[in-house]
Amino acid sequence: MSVSRLAHITKIGVEQMGDLADSLKDPEVLRLENLDTDLRPPQSAIEFTQRAVEDDDANSYLPFFGLDVLRQAAAALIGRQSGQQYDWNTECLISAGGLSGILNVLLATLEPGDEVLMTDPIYVGLINRVRLAGGVPRFVPLIPSDRGWRLDLEALSRIHPRLVKVALLMSPSMPTGAVLNPEEWQALIDFCKRANCWLIDDAAMERILYDGHSVIHPASFAELRGRVITVGSVSKEYRMIGWRVGWIVGPADIMADIARVSITNVVCQTGIAMGAAASAINDPNDGIRSCVEEWQRRRDVLLGELCEHGAIPPHGGWSLLLDVSRLGLRSATASRLLLERGKIAATPMVNWGSANSDKYVRFVFANEPVRRLRGFAERLQQALPSPRP
Repeated sequence: MSVSRLAHITKIGVEQMGDLADSLKDPEVLRLENLDTDLRPPQSAIEFTQRAVEDDDANSYLPFFGLDVLRQAAAALIGRQSGQQYDWNTECLISAGGLSGILNVLLATLEPGDEVLMTDPIYVGLINRVRLAGGVPRFVPLIPSDRGWRLDLEALSRIHPRLVKVALLMSPSMPTGAVLNPEEWQALIDFCKRANCWLIDDAAMERILYDGHSVIHPASFAELRGRVITVGSVSKEYRMIGWRVGWIVGPADIMADIARVSITNVVCQTGIAMGAAASAINDPNDGIRSCVEEWQRRRDVLLGELCEHGAIPPHGGWSLLLDVSRLGLRSATASRLLLERGKIAATPMVNWGSANSDKYVRFVFANEPVRRLRGFAERLQQALPSPRP
């Protein structure tokens, strides 16, 4: 029998689809189930890592809160994005990836039973970490349309702020690719002020934006600098998934508590990777802009292939959702048919938010080139029923 803290921790679906797709050993299968990308990390990061393998200083537990050069780079990066200044020594520490950092922040900010405001649908791994830390997810819906996703401002206005202690937000969000506009950010900022709660900004994909959108960092809003904790990583923007390096930037007082959790939890980061992460952040040739252009091309091709099925356009991130309830299907059934009949590996959105999330399947377009995405419509036609009139 599992311990009580695991009672509401669910499978994420990706691990099952990934294992199943791997077991087929079929190169024709489109790998759209997992947040990977085939675009290379910055060359400076690769070369730094190769040198670090031979560096004895990189083979150490120390320093526990991350290399100074990386903390300086991460604090400066968040400073540029938010228009604020952060002291790298007291307001920044390094984590073993972004999600590890988010769990540490939740453990430092939540009491058992505290509510955590989250958009819906949302990554089930974030939901599980909220629950593992003793929190209770409080969902505010994202409304889909043929123009993308919009935050349900009316639903947000009905949520009583008294029990909400943390807002865990992500823009662009995952898996929807929803990008919050200034009005939506302002409504969320006003809510956080009324709740007097922490705002955790999951900035993993902050600059992976399409269609002319630009970064809006919550700490840039007046009077919010002291309530915003930013968690970032090199996994997505810098394409350094296997390096497992992230950072946490926020007010000094709460950062001291997060540091206590961090040293008690993962203890230290990947030694041979931290210098490479700093190199990537400081590299003017980091490749982010060109990679975003390529990911947008892939998104556009996939949306074109899905035009008859009404996929919801993402304005950022690596993935998009298709509503399969319009075909009379649940997400798990659609995912099985896609793999069996269409050779498409896609993740069902079971548990990725409220019960409403079960009507979606997720397609990740970041790991397949345009030439392989073309013809997706034919695969879909073989796998799923035709859309209802």
